[in-house]
Amino acid sequence: MAALFGARVRRLRTAAGLTQAELGEKTHVVSTRITQIERCSGARPTREMAQALDRALGADNLLVDLWPHVHREAFPDWSRAFMAHSARAVAIRQYAAHVVPGLLQTEGYARAVLSVGRSLRSREQLEERIAARLERQQRLTSSDCPDLWFVLDEAVLRRPVGGGVVMCDQLARLLEAGTNPQITLQVLPFDQGEHDAMGGSLTLLHLPDSTDVAYTEGAHYGQLVEEPTEVKLFTVTYDRLRAMALPPLMSLDMIRSVMEGVHRGASVPSRSDQRRLAQEQPQQPRGGRLRRGRRRIPRPRPRP
Repeated sequence: MAALFGARVRRLRTAAGLTQAELGEKTHVVSTRITQIERCSGARPTREMAQALDRALGADNLLVDLWPHVHREAFPDWSRAFMAHSARAVAIRQYAAHVVPGLLQTEGYARAVLSVGRSLRSREQLEERIAARLERQQRLTSSDCPDLWFVLDEAVLRRPVGGGVVMCDQLARLLEAGTNPQITLQVLPFDQGEHDAMGGSLTLLHLPDSTDVAYTEGAHYGQLVEEPTEVKLFTVTYDRLRAMALPPLMSLDMIRSVMEGVHRGASVPSRSDQRRLAQEQPQQPRGGRLRRGRRRIPRPRPRP
C-alpha cells in the first residue's frame, strides 16, 4: 500500500508537470521527502502530509482515502481487521487487562508500549504505529464519536509504563476522559479475584448495521470473532466484568489516588538507579566516616 501511495503521487505529480522540488515547495517539505514517498523509503507519510499532497496535486481526496491503508500495514495482520471494524463502530466496550486502551493513550505512553514486541522491525515502523494510534484518537473529538465503555484492570493503573512522569500524564489523561459524557471508565480491583477474561484483553464492537463482533488480544496474538453465538458468550463475560468493577465515580477516585502515589514516587530513584549511584560514589572504609582526611574513631561509651 505504501508503494501504491508513492506510485500515485509520482503519477499525479508528473501529470501536473511538477518536479519533486516544486511539489516539495507546495507542501512545505524538502524534495528528498517527496523522493522517499514516491520510492516507498523512509518514514511513511503522515495524514497531514497526505492532505497537503492531495491539495497540491488536486487528487480529489484520493491520497487522503488511501492513507489509512498505508498505515495499517505497520501492524500485524491479525490487528488490521479489528482496526477496520473499530473505525466504523458506533459503540465500543473494552476490558483492558495490562495496558491503557489505545484510544486513551498519551503519546509518551503509546511510545513506551509500542517500543516492545516481537513484531516491531524498525524505528520507522515504530513511528508509523505511533502516528496511526494518535490518528485514530481524533475520532474521540469528532461528530461520529462512538459510545465508549472501558473496564480497566487495576494492573493497568499500577504498572509504571514509560516511568513515573509518563505514567502520571497517562493517569491524568484517564481522569480527563472520565469527564467526557461519551466515555465511561470503571476499574476492576485486584480484590475481585479471578474472572473469565484473565487471559487477555477483550473488546466488543457494535457496528452500524447492528451486528456485533468480539476481539480478544494477548501480547503476540489477536483473534476477531464474528460468529453470533460466540460473540454473545463474550458479551456475557463483559457484562460480568462491569458488574464486578467499581462504579465510575469510585473508579475515578481510585485513578486519582494511584496518580498521587505515582507523582510522589516519580522523584524517588528506582532500584537500578540507586545501585548505579552507589557504585559511582567513592567507597569509604568501614568503621566510621571520613572527616578531614582522617578516619573517625568512635569514643568508648562510659560504663554504667
